[in-house]
Formats: sequence, structure tokens, C-alpha cells
Amino acid sequence: MSRWRPAAAPSTAVITAEGHRRLREQLDLLWRVRRPEVVTALAAAAAEGDRSENAEYTYRKKQLGEIDRRLRYLTKRLESLKVVDAMPADTGAVYFGAWILVDDEDGESRRYRIVGPDETDPQRGWISLDSPLARAALGKREGDAFEVQLPAGPARFEIAQIRYDAPSGD
Repeated sequence: MSRWRPAAAPSTAVITAEGHRRLREQLDLLWRVRRPEVVTALAAAAAEGDRSENAEYTYRKKQLGEIDRRLRYLTKRLESLKVVDAMPADTGAVYFGAWILVDDEDGESRRYRIVGPDETDPQRGWISLDSPLARAALGKREGDAFEVQLPAGPARFEIAQIRYDAPSGD
């Protein structure tokens, strides 16, 4: 069996101001706090002698590599992201940054926020602009119904509410 996989589709390079701030904080934490801690621990492990049988040294080298990899990714990604912090001219339709309340075929309501791919959070209901549900909802207005192909199969939704300010509780 081959390890080859088709390249992932490029993600949309937009982010909310809040998401951009969180990524910057993560970059700062990794660079100023985590990396120096790991480098110090790595130096201490290296000073213990034989590195070939030193599990602490091996672990710290791996940990440093993961931090450096994440730092490179965040640095490049933050350069390419476009921060969207303004509301769209037409707030009656679904666009990036919208909080939408959708009713499914069973009458259940679900609230989602359409955000950039770097800030998705299923527990909070934050879905990527690149997700099938968000793509199908874009441009729709309250009362509009739409169909979307989800991993579990086709589903039908109706837009019950569109907001651009955070609903209470979020």
C-alpha cells in the first residue's frame, strides 16, 4: 500500500481579529516560554553523557522539533492571513464571521459561527468557511432553505437567524 495522498485543497486565508490574536499569542508563548524551557532541559539531558541511551535527551529533541515545526507554520501562516474584522455591507445574508441558527429536517436548531480554517472549534460550533455546511449557507438569508452533502449523507437546513455580534453565552 502506498503512503501517497492527494494534496489537500488550499484553505482560505482569512481569520477573525480574535483568531489572529490567539494565533499570535500561541506563537509568542512557544517562542518566549516553551522553546527556552525545552532547550534548557535538552542541554541538561545532553550533559548527562551517553546520548544513545538517554531517553530524556531523545524526548527533548523530539519535543524541540515539534515546537520548531509549529513555529515555522505559525510564522508563515500569520504572514499570509487576511484579518477580517468589519461586518459585511449586507448583514441580512450569511457571510464570513456570521453566527447562524439553522433548523434541520427534524426541527432541531443548531448555532454555528463561520470562521477561518485556523480557528474552527466544534465544541463552540465554530465551522470553517471551507466546510460543506458553511459553503452551502453563504449568501443565504433568514428563511432560506438549502441542501448540503455532509459525511453522513445529504441534509436539508433552513436559516432561522443571522447575527454578526456574538449571541449571549458565547
